Amino acid sequence: MNKIVLRNTVISVMLIVLLFFVVMLSNRSPYGKNQSSFAAVPKKEITRIELIENENRLILVRKDGNWLVNGEYEARRSAVLFILRILQEMRIKSPVSSGMFSEQIAGKGITPVKVRVYEESRVLKSFLVYKTGSNIYGNIMKMSERSRPFIVYVPGFEEEIGSFFIADRLFWQPFTLFNLLPSEISSVKVENPHDTASSFKINRKDDRYLLSGDEGWDPSAVRRYISYFTYVPFETWAADLSDDMKERIMAGDPFSIITVVRSAGEEIVLKMWQRTDDGSGARDSDRLWGKLNTGDELFIVRYFDIDPLLKKRSYFYSNNP
Repeated sequence: MNKIVLRNTVISVMLIVLLFFVVMLSNRSPYGKNQSSFAAVPKKEITRIELIENENRLILVRKDGNWLVNGEYEARRSAVLFILRILQEMRIKSPVSSGMFSEQIAGKGITPVKVRVYEESRVLKSFLVYKTGSNIYGNIMKMSERSRPFIVYVPGFEEEIGSFFIADRLFWQPFTLFNLLPSEISSVKVENPHDTASSFKINRKDDRYLLSGDEGWDPSAVRRYISYFTYVPFETWAADLSDDMKERIMAGDPFSIITVVRSAGEEIVLKMWQRTDDGSGARDSDRLWGKLNTGDELFIVRYFDIDPLLKKRSYFYSNNP
């Protein structure tokens, strides 16, 4: 009986050891321990993302169900949702040779974006992102300075993901030109420098909006126009422009100037300039350059988004809808 018990005990121990090795092998990284997964998978949800790029340090933090930039500014929802997808779904595409890393990264002086991802106070993942155009995925990542480099991607997503690791506050804030209810607007002035006769101004008096100048305009058209300021976005920041190019654009005659005075007295001035193709010089029929008086940076505005505001005076007369 003792021999049978001993034999069963030995078999049980061997089975346990075998099962242990099977589990270990199934979880083993093909690229080495702790280097095969850049994805940050939380038990419940990611609550904090830190991005450090050169001297810039940016924090995205979830607070009371909302995401904030540096704990102060509203974060752009679509951008946050996308980086959360990247952080949880990114996978290794292929390793990068030391020669390629030396040539494409170290040789070009590319400094990494340092990324830390948290769930509450626990660090889920930290890694380095080296942005480069040397591959179609646009980035190389490392777990640490001494770790092996890899090309990382998100399966099913064709665009490169490195460009989303940006430590610039403007990128993460909403791309919003106007977000005003009619009750928040005291006056609107639209200036068309190349067609001054089409310019106009609307003032609020009590609960009515009045078109300045002659009579005969349609009150419903004026009310409808004021409602268009409820939400007007721009496409993106013109981050790739040189300082000289920005100065040349802003020195030119604007295509249109829209000035909104809020009920509280704050003035919002939007200036827009026509875009041209650098090669042919042809006018861009889809987009404009834009700038608000509340900041120094230029951005890109789509006609699709701004067109409801680019009306001429004739729009407000019933025979010219």
